[in-house]
Amino acid sequence: MTTRKSGLGRGLEALIPSVETTTETEFLHLPVERIKPNPAQPRSRFDDTALEELTNSIREVGILQPVLVTPGEGDVYFLVAGERRWRAARKAGLGTIPAVVRGSTGETTLVSALVENLQREDLTPLEEAHAYRQLLEDYGMTQEKVADRVGRSRSAVANTLRLLQLPGPIQAMVDGGTLSAGHARALLGVEDSRYAIHLAERAAAEGWSVRQVEDAVRARKEMTPKATTIRKLRPVEIIELEKRLGEHLGAKVKITYRNEKGRVEIRFGSIAELERLYRLMA
Repeated sequence: MTTRKSGLGRGLEALIPSVETTTETEFLHLPVERIKPNPAQPRSRFDDTALEELTNSIREVGILQPVLVTPGEGDVYFLVAGERRWRAARKAGLGTIPAVVRGSTGETTLVSALVENLQREDLTPLEEAHAYRQLLEDYGMTQEKVADRVGRSRSAVANTLRLLQLPGPIQAMVDGGTLSAGHARALLGVEDSRYAIHLAERAAAEGWSVRQVEDAVRARKEMTPKATTIRKLRPVEIIELEKRLGEHLGAKVKITYRNEKGRVEIRFGSIAELERLYRLMA
């Protein structure tokens, strides 16, 4: 797989939110078992082959770069950066591991973990999308602020978040690597979720290019009967509210408005997505 350029040229410290944190650091050799994975870690998958190679390297030459941790309750430390090194150290049978200990807030920990993974090893598109959503929902960031923190454009963040609007089976295909994010984004234009899943399965089985998926989506739209009645233009305010609400919820939103009344339709792709929307609005 081709390594994605992260574009994170400003350095780690430039991406840390401007919040009050404990800036004192110290270098220690910590027992491996006292270090725990960061609960806000965006990465959920680790390549077994790459992990085994790192383990063998650690057995031969040791750990050349310390992990970054933050103190937890008692004698526990949580990883901010370096989970692959920590996992490999455990597999190699090391009793202790070099670590830089730094005080940190929850927001700093999450952003640091996200930046660390983007710089060193690609997240899957869905892992990246979920990490961005966590920044939006748990820490009240806007898409612009998230983009600034991780060194991406706002459109790149928005396009990644759009993947979470796809039906569950398509998300699973992207997460499993059988369908690329580009293929999946092309399917966002299909209103019928069952047909979108059908196209996704064909694209994966037959090795379609993104262009072929786009052509299939376009053909589907051309087959859909068009309304013959002339519709009244929607107010600009309604269109803008529809856009803002969709961005806030991270879901497709449609507002039907007439005579000062109307309805709001929010689309979801899975039960988990519906539960997320419920928690967000509750």
